[in-house]
Amino acid sequence: MKIELRYAAHPEDVKYWDTARLRKEFLIENVFVNDEISLVYSMYDRFIVGGAMPVKKQLELEPPDELKSEQFLDRREMGIINIGGDAVIHASGKMFKIVFKEALYLAKGSHDVTFKSVDPDKPAKLYINSAPAHHAYPSTKVTLADAEIVVMGTMESSNHRTVNKLLVNSVVETCQLQMGMTELKTGSVWNTMPVHTHNRRMEAYFYFRLAEKQSICHFMGDPDETRHIWMKNEQAVLSPAWSIHSAAGTSNYTFIWGMAGENLDYGDMDIRQPDTLK
Repeated sequence: MKIELRYAAHPEDVKYWDTARLRKEFLIENVFVNDEISLVYSMYDRFIVGGAMPVKKQLELEPPDELKSEQFLDRREMGIINIGGDAVIHASGKMFKIVFKEALYLAKGSHDVTFKSVDPDKPAKLYINSAPAHHAYPSTKVTLADAEIVVMGTMESSNHRTVNKLLVNSVVETCQLQMGMTELKTGSVWNTMPVHTHNRRMEAYFYFRLAEKQSICHFMGDPDETRHIWMKNEQAVLSPAWSIHSAAGTSNYTFIWGMAGENLDYGDMDIRQPDTLK
């Protein structure tokens, strides 16, 4: 288990950061490491982002010292979406088989959590989000057939996309964690446009299925003074509540969004139209 702490920052301070500082504070470059659980603990809503990639061995979800708890999920809930080979996850004596693009919600109080790949030659890549929890809702597997699916955007605006709402309150009960997966159609490159902020919630984006030698330009910051971070395939980025979170890729891609905060209202957004951005 490897965990890194990231501290919150005031938006007025972020305006003066250079590229290196922006990347250090918000970009998560190495989400998946062979036979490791690699996590970032953000002080934005105490959200945890990372990945587990079991290859040759089974990985145990052990509590790092930073959590001060006997089990990792004593006071937390967790969402997992598999972007790799088939996985077997054990939690509290139950077994869940999670295949590509399937999700698993693990309840507060889940214990003895382990991750294993069915085939070491096709290792699972388990993308993880975790947030503090006040109640133990049932651990639940969610497939694309269970998801709430919405098609948005148009080819004319280069943002034709399918939004798969996996771990949202219309599909599964959670305390504050929400996760989903958005797939851009071939020829579309923009996500989350028009942009928005939501001061009631923070968010994290994880980009994957990006073609080799292509890149993502992720936009963040105050809508009146935006910044950007260039990202590669299978990297994640933190988005404070005051920041926009949008991107354009040099080709189409898929991304996973995860949120935590004050409410579970997916539509709680303060929209900014493209012609008002600075």
